[in-house]
Amino acid sequence: MEGDRVSGLGNGRRSENDQVLQTFQKSFVQVQSILEQNRLLINEIGQNHESRSPCNLGRNVGLIRELNDNIRRVVDLYADLSASFAKSMGASSSGGDCSVRLPEHKRSRPS
Repeated sequence: MEGDRVSGLGNGRRSENDQVLQTFQKSFVQVQSILEQNRLLINEIGQNHESRSPCNLGRNVGLIRELNDNIRRVVDLYADLSASFAKSMGASSSGGDCSVRLPEHKRSRPS
């Protein structure tokens, strides 16, 4: 039956596939929420910059730090999604030499 097929994967994997999809969906919702916060931060930073008020310009320092932290969180979430996807693809392959290899996630942080 057409409804029983899930992207060419076997029936025994349906529960595992559902779990992977739920994990992806949860991560994408988190990313979307962070990106919405970033949009609001960027708008506030722009308004503060246009005001040229010393108080507002000083506030931008903290807002930009928050924006940078949010960007790091998004990068981490996408790295986790990528690793989860590669893992699920490796687990769903039925043998063969088609392994998915992704570059290791490296990030340098200032000390």
